[in-house]
Amino acid sequence: MEQLQAMRIYLRVAELASFSQAAEQLSLPKASISTAVQQLEGQLGARLLHRTTRKVQMTQDGQAYYERCRDLLADMEELQSMFQQAEGGLSGRLRVDMPSGVARHIVLPALPAFLAAHPRLALELSSTDRRVDLVREGFDCVLRIGTLGDSSLIARPLGHFRQINCASAAYLARHGTPQTLDDLDQHQLIHYQPTLGSKALGFEYQDADGQPRYRAMPGALSVNNTDAYMGACLAGFGLIQVPTVGAAVHLASGALQTVLPDYPAPPMPVSLLYANRRQLPRRVQAFMHWLAELMQPHLAS
Repeated sequence: MEQLQAMRIYLRVAELASFSQAAEQLSLPKASISTAVQQLEGQLGARLLHRTTRKVQMTQDGQAYYERCRDLLADMEELQSMFQQAEGGLSGRLRVDMPSGVARHIVLPALPAFLAAHPRLALELSSTDRRVDLVREGFDCVLRIGTLGDSSLIARPLGHFRQINCASAAYLARHGTPQTLDDLDQHQLIHYQPTLGSKALGFEYQDADGQPRYRAMPGALSVNNTDAYMGACLAGFGLIQVPTVGAAVHLASGALQTVLPDYPAPPMPVSLLYANRRQLPRRVQAFMHWLAELMQPHLAS
């Protein structure tokens, strides 16, 4: 079987963790799928997949081969389309990840126009509070909010999200509006903890020198995702600290009100991350350029 086709088959089997599902999606006999993978393993002299009656899982060699295959096939698609007209010329699969709030409030409303301009592009959009592993999970790029850790990924800073302190109108009607940091002792903070059970840092603010500080606050509820965080605030459980863009709709309706405007949490950096490759496929470059421009009106420099 032709080498590139065999590589495409292997990628689909690895992604679906199933020979049967890969055969169905590729409209090929299951025997042909199995033969293609066996031939690849024979040519490479390495086992790519662990096979059992219940699941298919990549070996360590299989994971490394998967990443190289994915890059090579992306380069081949790029090469084949390099002379196409830019209008509608993007094609292939694009896999990206971003926080759910950004996806819901900023990206999804604008996405139909982008996909209409590139009808041969297949977009896989992941939106989760979990920090995905870009390389291991096969993402082309990810949008990250917050301080970045050390990694081999390339980071493109886009700007910052300003943060505000807010609470529901109903909560403030019951408990009053805090005017000073000392007033926070009489209020509840909804704790956001990506890992439940970890130590809650408390109310974050900046001192006169712009340095971040934390003030311990009581709070009966801890959550681990942004949807629950906002939902808890709207339900009247206490104060939250969020980027302005995520609360804009509720502030406009009056459901939420800002508090302690002189004590905001530090701005949150917003970055695009992508793998350190010789050259990104044109579809990835185009999407990142579109996303960066889309984000600009919502960002502080």
